Amino acid sequence: NGVAWNETHHCRLLAGLVPDQFQMCRRNLEVMHSIVRAARQTKSVCQKTFADMRWNCSSIQRAPSFGPDLLKGTRESAFVYALAAAAVAHAIAQACTSGELPLCSCGSVPSEVPGPDFRWGGCGDNLSYGLQLGAAFADSPLKSSKLGTPALKAVNLHNNAVGRQVLSDSLDTKCKCHGVSGSCSVKTCWKGLPNLGEIASDLKSKYLAAVKVTHRLIGGRKQLIPKEMDVRPVKEADLVYLINSPDYCTPNLHLGSLGTQDRQCNKTSVGSDSCNLMCCGRGYNAYTEEVVERCHCKYHWCCYVVCKKCRQKVERYVCK
Repeated sequence: NGVAWNETHHCRLLAGLVPDQFQMCRRNLEVMHSIVRAARQTKSVCQKTFADMRWNCSSIQRAPSFGPDLLKGTRESAFVYALAAAAVAHAIAQACTSGELPLCSCGSVPSEVPGPDFRWGGCGDNLSYGLQLGAAFADSPLKSSKLGTPALKAVNLHNNAVGRQVLSDSLDTKCKCHGVSGSCSVKTCWKGLPNLGEIASDLKSKYLAAVKVTHRLIGGRKQLIPKEMDVRPVKEADLVYLINSPDYCTPNLHLGSLGTQDRQCNKTSVGSDSCNLMCCGRGYNAYTEEVVERCHCKYHWCCYVVCKKCRQKVERYVCK
């Protein structure tokens, strides 16, 4: 939405805010740009990351009104919660750096001693501010709402924290060279975050290894413990889920499964996007599509490239 976040009544325009988030919106109007941007990025990055899987994250389209597969504590909802929590902290951390937010600026200078060939400088991403404000925003619905069981809240809060941890671990040293004609005689370095796609692919590995848990009273307080008792204890870094997902092969609105009919598959792949796995053994149809591509490119001295356009027929495969 193209809201110019400058008046507190704009907070009413955002669907699905809980009272704490609404208050936070009114107190920190400038941050809402970043939060809306994070929501958009979460949608597109999730769909890109799962484009080769039966569940392709299409259920996130209608957020904040999630489909059934994202409301019940499935492995998929674990991924979405973790990614969204990371995205909001990521967007705020970078908005501090770009000068968009009046209440924060560059991240603090790293405490580690710089190397002999570089010095700390530039403007690092303000991860601590992003984490603090991002957690306040992402976790408040789970702390205040009457919706959902205590088990579901505990799982979602745990997965939010995993997302933020993956984000923290991804903070890395980035450098810029100075010196005569780019000779790297002096380097200025700062701590920066990678793009959200990298965070998402780390979280996808955690999604594939997620642990099924139950919420039990142990030693006087409720804890998340593995459903299968022979599994190692739940680690802080594990994504966790409560119920098994549908197989996503056939449409089932009650479970939030759209099925994979008409999805494109890859005939030569042996991975999750292969026609065999994607189509769940139902087979596939082939069709040809004409695509226009640049071809016969020639480089002209100095300094441009001229290409022709070639039409080419490409075989595509879609699930039956």
